[in-house]
Amino acid sequence: MTSPIETPAPGQSPHDSDLRRVFDELIAAAELDELTAGISAGLASSRTDALLGALVECEVRASRIAARRIELAHELRVEQERIERGRAEREQTGSSASSATQWDPRISARRSASAELACALRITSRTADSLLARAATLITTLPVTMEALRDGRVAFAHAAVIADAADSLPEGSRAEFERAILPSAEAQNPSRLTSRARVLRERMHPESIAARRAEAMATRDVFVDPVADGMAWLSALLPAEKAHGAYRRLTRIAESLEDGHDAREAGLGTGANSARRTLGNRRADALADLLIAGEVDASGLGLGMRAEVHVTVPVLTLLGQSGGAPATLEGYGPIDDDIARRLAATAPSFTRILTHPETGVVLSVGRDRYRVPADLQTWLRVRDGTCRFPGCARSAARCDLDHTRDWQHGGGTSHDNLAHLCRHHHRLKHQTGWTVAQEPGGVLRWRAPSGRSYSSEPETVLDAVPPGAVPAGEVALAPPGCAPPG
Repeated sequence: MTSPIETPAPGQSPHDSDLRRVFDELIAAAELDELTAGISAGLASSRTDALLGALVECEVRASRIAARRIELAHELRVEQERIERGRAEREQTGSSASSATQWDPRISARRSASAELACALRITSRTADSLLARAATLITTLPVTMEALRDGRVAFAHAAVIADAADSLPEGSRAEFERAILPSAEAQNPSRLTSRARVLRERMHPESIAARRAEAMATRDVFVDPVADGMAWLSALLPAEKAHGAYRRLTRIAESLEDGHDAREAGLGTGANSARRTLGNRRADALADLLIAGEVDASGLGLGMRAEVHVTVPVLTLLGQSGGAPATLEGYGPIDDDIARRLAATAPSFTRILTHPETGVVLSVGRDRYRVPADLQTWLRVRDGTCRFPGCARSAARCDLDHTRDWQHGGGTSHDNLAHLCRHHHRLKHQTGWTVAQEPGGVLRWRAPSGRSYSSEPETVLDAVPPGAVPAGEVALAPPGCAPPG
């Protein structure tokens, strides 16, 4: 058949043969579509077998493409290391040894390659970091697993499980681990393989489990991930005995709250919220109550909320009128209007930010607390929402305020020269070949060492309105000046 995909002409690129391999897989995938569509009518068992065979072939070809993806990612990191080594040598040549900026080119290369991957592939920095780490482990120390992936005998998910487990083993132990785990990878699903890999890793690791636990304790943390419909996942990485103990205690509390009356009797009204709470519902309510209020609310209403957040509420929404812009919760997004009004009315620790319902111009920033952020910092925090590197979701509240044009190079401390950057991307800006410029409307234009350009738009568009520029009877808050952040 004639392929709709043209392979690069000879001499077009130094990686023609590599790219051709990917194109061949895509062409084969197109042929597979014809194979599937052309399955002739016959016995149901024959058609089922043909369909299953086509699905298996899809998985085999997906594995081959995943193997090439890993190879390309590793090549990108190697190339970035070459670039960063050259840049470090030029920096040191152009200044005295005492004043030259010192950094490890390998670390800079990893950061730069991760950032470029995240932007080019539209994935998170964490996903890009994982891809680079797995690629390095698979390419350099797990050749048999890579060969199985190229052959389609294992999927990328299997290879990722093996790489993650092997990455914590000394390099001298990885070949033995690979030989022991690979037969299971070819026969089991990734979930079962994860359990098997954990057991094998424990047996083969030269360090005691006590020593490794002490090191792993430094990684414990709590995570929040927004999902749809005003909900979010709250998860925590804890020592195993504490996690299981906490879960059992929450279960016992939840079981004790089953007292024979449903939510309607507790005053929650009718509709979806009137259904009796399941054991899981009560377990989740108990966790939230204990963390926020220190005690459990048997009704499940959660009236003891005392969390400190930013809620942006359009004026008409606050006044109870519908049809306007939704209220937003910092770090999450749109929330229910009734919830926003209740939070704004009952929680004195909230910073209430009012916006014009049509123009979005800031009208006022509440000052109902003694210790409040400086006006400009609050303005920028609401505008940015998150770190302003493309794709980074770290909350602005946990980021540095960075001068886009460095202060020592003439950059001013003003709304159009400041933006929030997490510590990781703050270092990326200063220690690698990445550069950034701020454009009108708070848009940041990032340029990578590769020459590619990526943009980052603010979470909320806040116009910098000069005095007298708004209609009579309205008030606007223009971003005020402030001293340079300490």
